[in-house]
Amino acid sequence: MKAWHENEKDLHGWLLKQTGDSEQSQDLLQDVFLKSLRNKERFCSLAYARSWFFTITRNTLIDAVRKPHPETMPFIDQVQQAPDTPLLLELQSCMMRVLSELDDKDRDAIERCDMQKMSQEAYACSVGLSLPAAKSRLQRARQKLRTQMIQKCQIQFDETGVCDFTPRHRI
Repeated sequence: MKAWHENEKDLHGWLLKQTGDSEQSQDLLQDVFLKSLRNKERFCSLAYARSWFFTITRNTLIDAVRKPHPETMPFIDQVQQAPDTPLLLELQSCMMRVLSELDDKDRDAIERCDMQKMSQEAYACSVGLSLPAAKSRLQRARQKLRTQMIQKCQIQFDETGVCDFTPRHRI
């Protein structure tokens, strides 16, 4: 526990820098802590706890990025995976209205990368950004769309994705 307390703040700072999201970095840090506890026998034989913690932290972040989560999956993809129903068409309509209300850069990122399936690398080149900056812009735009959809369409989620909503014209 002493080694954890000595490194916890630095691990959190690194995760926060990588994700740009305080809640996500806290969740990942908790995962790192649990993984560390599960491997405490291996840890006790190490000379350099700091590098071991950072290796676990880096691998935990990589796993989190690779693993698709319904809450981080673009709405466009969630909607395309659902069967066509009148309710789904209303959700699409609400999403398009909310998308039209986003600022131009956010709307452009979502339309080009998620709807037109342009690669993030091609998008970055087309708007004159580095790939990490383009990925960040797209991630922020998706989060803004998600937040607005939840607020304006009263979307609710379960473990599979969108489970219920109130069409915007009924709010």
